[in-house]
Amino acid sequence: MFVSVKTGLGIRSKSLKEPMLARRIYYTMKPVVPWSIRIALRRWRACQIRKKFKHVWPISDSAGKPPLDWAGWPNGKKFAFILTHDVEGEKGYNKVGQLAEMERHLGFRSSFNFVPEGEYRVQRALREELERGGFEVGVHDLHHDGKLYNSQSVFHKRAQRIKGYLREWNAVGFRSAFMLHNLDWLGELEVLYDASTFDIDPFEPQPGGVNTIFPFWVPGKDGKGFVELPYTLAQDSTLFLILRAQDIEIWKTKIDWIAERGGMVLVNVHPDYVRFENGSSERATFLAAHYEALLRYIQQRYQGEFWAPLPKELAMWFKDKHESKSAPSCTGRPGANLNGTH
Repeated sequence: MFVSVKTGLGIRSKSLKEPMLARRIYYTMKPVVPWSIRIALRRWRACQIRKKFKHVWPISDSAGKPPLDWAGWPNGKKFAFILTHDVEGEKGYNKVGQLAEMERHLGFRSSFNFVPEGEYRVQRALREELERGGFEVGVHDLHHDGKLYNSQSVFHKRAQRIKGYLREWNAVGFRSAFMLHNLDWLGELEVLYDASTFDIDPFEPQPGGVNTIFPFWVPGKDGKGFVELPYTLAQDSTLFLILRAQDIEIWKTKIDWIAERGGMVLVNVHPDYVRFENGSSERATFLAAHYEALLRYIQQRYQGEFWAPLPKELAMWFKDKHESKSAPSCTGRPGANLNGTH
């Protein structure tokens, strides 16, 4: 019923392994390269990538295959719908309340992942307010600098501080900056779930994907492990800032495909990039109306057909099922090859 993943096997296509040195150089230079130059280069590169991988993005057909003996979602729901947010900087931090209010008004809840040691300080009052409203708080890396996986020693050192924030915030979920991931190392955080992977995404610094639209179990040492929740809709920054989409048709197409296959629709929207005022000239943002359109689309087209838990609620349900041995557990090797073979 539930997939266990042997980490380190098939998580990324070998042909897509980006040299660690190249990533280090990029994240070292990023703060000093003007935004206009960076965005122009990313748009040019994304155009080439989109043409090259149009056969597997935004939809990789093989990612829709359910795990062996998959019994479906609670209460017979057709698919799961999960909302997450990564709060990268102070600009995004100041918009958290507005974004949460939009979701609350439409009857949704979400998880906000905060950077513990970034350019803002996470106030306890905000965390408590979100939790009282039925939202979830998660940890988003330690610093938003892309250096968490520079080496195992760096990861180990930062992991100790991350675990401290997890305990302080009573958080059980983690997502790393820039969706960098090493599932073999992540077990050290002792989280309930991680959300740093994706089903298929050739635009990320660590491209490829786990090639599944379902959650899966990552075993760890001493019988421990965690649930992996890959995002399955294109990130807002990719869709609206890099590819410059003017509507949500790519999101809608992917949602319909996932719903038909009974998978998990998981989206990551950054408060940093959302613009609530139509006339605003705020740089590197997209209209909040696009995100509202996504929520209304789900609400109107699939009313009564989807399960919309918080990430921690889905992860706990999955973990309980996995540990109950209520159905055979199989060992899989999720991994997307953007050249078309899986």
